[in-house]
Amino acid sequence: MITLKSNREIEQMKQSGEILANIHKQLREIIVPGITTKEINQFVQEKIEAAGATAVQIGFEGYEFATCTSVNDEICHGFPSNYRLKSGDILKVDFCVDYQGAISDSCWTYAVGEITAEHQALMVVTKEALMKGIEQAQVGNRVGDISHAIQTYAEGEGYGVVQDFLAHGIGPTIHEEPFFPHFGAAGKGTRLREGMTITVEPMITTGTWEAGIDGNGWTARTLDGSFCAQYEHSIAITKEGPIIMTQQSE
Repeated sequence: MITLKSNREIEQMKQSGEILANIHKQLREIIVPGITTKEINQFVQEKIEAAGATAVQIGFEGYEFATCTSVNDEICHGFPSNYRLKSGDILKVDFCVDYQGAISDSCWTYAVGEITAEHQALMVVTKEALMKGIEQAQVGNRVGDISHAIQTYAEGEGYGVVQDFLAHGIGPTIHEEPFFPHFGAAGKGTRLREGMTITVEPMITTGTWEAGIDGNGWTARTLDGSFCAQYEHSIAITKEGPIIMTQQSE
């Protein structure tokens, strides 16, 4: 079921999103060669709880961690571990915050130390694909307009668009309708209405779109071993245009 949020509810989600975005900003300082992804997870969980919020991913469908930490060819849902990041890695950190019943969700990709020009370009294109998708999140448009904008831009730049994982509605639960991919035809799918709150979260690779799942049943990675980047925002659909509720101010 799609839930339409009131202005008050959107303001509450913006507060949740601000907590989340501020933690992502702090991660810029600690994600360096030598830190483990388990230490990053602990940092995020402590910051969420210090803000009076809840790391709502813990326990979701049996998931045990506050974050997903996905390295290099891992697309998403990477488990925090004792792996020590090294220079040249790229790391996706994805997590959700529940603040007084309002949920926000955002993923960001971080360069670890010195990365290659190829992978720096991947990060730039992925972030731009996210923004091109968000530009289409207008009242009266359809979710396919978001999907099409992302696919045509990313593929036009020579990258793969992962097809196995979906954007989704958010609040009052982590995942709700509408679910939609980051590829497809414009003018198709659910029509966007004022008060809808959704995520946009393209996963873009330097190779093909094809993915497989590790033996843990969660972690997805590229079949060809290519690197993947992801950026995600939670947004609200309003008459004035999309509001990014997880915006990271500089």
